[in-house]
Amino acid sequence: MVRSESRLALAGIEVNEGRRARARVLGVVEGPWTHRFVEARDVRFHLVEAGRGPLVVLLHGFPECWYSWRHQIPRLAEHFHVVAPDMRGYNETSKPRDGYDVASLVEDVLALARALGHERFGLVGHDWGGVVAWAAAARHPERVTRLAIVNAPHPTLFVRALRSSPAQMLRSWYVLLFQIPGLAEWLFRRDGGSFVDRVIRGNMVRPELVTDDDLAVYRAAILRPRALESALAYYRRAFRDAVRDRAAVRNVTVRVPTRVVWGERDRALGVELLDGLDRYVPELVVQRFPNASHWLQQDEPELVTDALLEHFHGHLG
Repeated sequence: MVRSESRLALAGIEVNEGRRARARVLGVVEGPWTHRFVEARDVRFHLVEAGRGPLVVLLHGFPECWYSWRHQIPRLAEHFHVVAPDMRGYNETSKPRDGYDVASLVEDVLALARALGHERFGLVGHDWGGVVAWAAAARHPERVTRLAIVNAPHPTLFVRALRSSPAQMLRSWYVLLFQIPGLAEWLFRRDGGSFVDRVIRGNMVRPELVTDDDLAVYRAAILRPRALESALAYYRRAFRDAVRDRAAVRNVTVRVPTRVVWGERDRALGVELLDGLDRYVPELVVQRFPNASHWLQQDEPELVTDALLEHFHGHLG
């Protein structure tokens, strides 16, 4: 079993039990990685990085931040230059009023990689990070050399399911809730962001692997000023774009080698979203985990890291 070895610190000084709550909100998470800020496309990205070699970028989902990859970073860094950014609008990354459409989010990833000195890179995405990763690989195979997806639906199959599958429509009820300005923000800010606990640990198969300290990191990240509004803007812009331009995701083809790892006990995304995926992804390997949830990299951290190492090792550079 993998346990996080990071600790929370305030101003670089280890805190005692009496100051732990304050450190959870204001502190930085230390570990076998380095925190820094990088400017790209007029956005100041916060990221953690570790290791040297070919670049692998890890994109998180909602309502998370870079910390979603805490278990994967150390082992991947033994072979690669691993970078886990806070995506546009999240946590310590800047929060502009616009740029939350998928095309702009893809350009963020490309520009960030270039700012780090890499033209070509491997890409991993979970949840919303997976949405962006699918699009980046489809549109820029000359930049994204290999792709790994963790419980994030292929855009063509997802839109099709939303139009034809009552079960997936019901699973995606929250997307409609997120369209209501003010209501979603109020619900999520209640009780100090306790919704994060329910969304993540409440939906995991192995909730004991996420500690109270882990959840405190996520809550502090999403409750930063304007972070919640920015995170919801991903959903709101995607909903508007889907209504206006249905053809945009009609036949999205990904021609780079791709590995999809999928927790089958995902309450938001049905496993049937994998059906027919090979039609759109010719070089495809799918690994299904029957006893894992949407939060696969936290339910099965070692197995997910093994899958990523197998997919990328010896194939980047």
